[in-house]
Amino acid sequence: MFDTHCHLDLLSARGIGVEAAVKQAENCGVQHIIVPGIDASNWSTIANYAKQYSSVEWAIGIHPMFVTPESLAEIDLMQAKLESGADCIAIGECGLDFFHGRDNQVLQTEVLIAQLKLAQRFELPVLLHVRKAHQELIKLLKQYPLSRGGVVHGFSGSYEQGMDFVRLGFSLGIGGTITYQRANKTRNAVACLPLEALVLETDAPDMPLFGYQGQPNQPKMVRDVLACCVTLRQESEQTITQKMTENATKLFNLIGR
Repeated sequence: MFDTHCHLDLLSARGIGVEAAVKQAENCGVQHIIVPGIDASNWSTIANYAKQYSSVEWAIGIHPMFVTPESLAEIDLMQAKLESGADCIAIGECGLDFFHGRDNQVLQTEVLIAQLKLAQRFELPVLLHVRKAHQELIKLLKQYPLSRGGVVHGFSGSYEQGMDFVRLGFSLGIGGTITYQRANKTRNAVACLPLEALVLETDAPDMPLFGYQGQPNQPKMVRDVLACCVTLRQESEQTITQKMTENATKLFNLIGR
């Protein structure tokens, strides 16, 4: 199994040790965990996790909810790190988030475009965050096409919304949302979307699964997300497990690791 989106660096604030979380995940069959960047303040921390734990990889990025005027200077720092050979495997978490309004829409868009251009230049996939900005993000992805695509993380949309991204060469990150019976739109979408476009994630310590509300999420819970996918789809457990792991391994160029 493969957790394509897990904020390991935020677990300790929720009372969970990073080493324990990684070991428990490995014991549950999680071979790879990708830790996304939030802004320059956490890049060194998550890069060190990747050096410390063989199952951990990291991405460098600026989360749209953490965008400030200083983010433009951080873009320059990101570029310098990539030019110097930073061992990250993706750019992100980046994207657009208008859930709380559009006061900084112009700045969010500028910071995202800069990161998409870096993904183009360094031929890296992206980890995309999107809330209340579906059409705006689709437009930008068409304007700045990426050879390696990426993952639309925390997918919670409809079949039609999912296919908008799939047609552009992106995978959809499937997490705890589908474990809730009330999430009919997304559960129906996951049942019908092409298996080749789906990857697993937890978004730990956020996005808890049904039955674990109020508790911090952990990367080991990716097994329960997988189990829910098996319940929703018509393919066998072996087919789904193998294909979703293969999708992520190929996308992030981790074959043989």
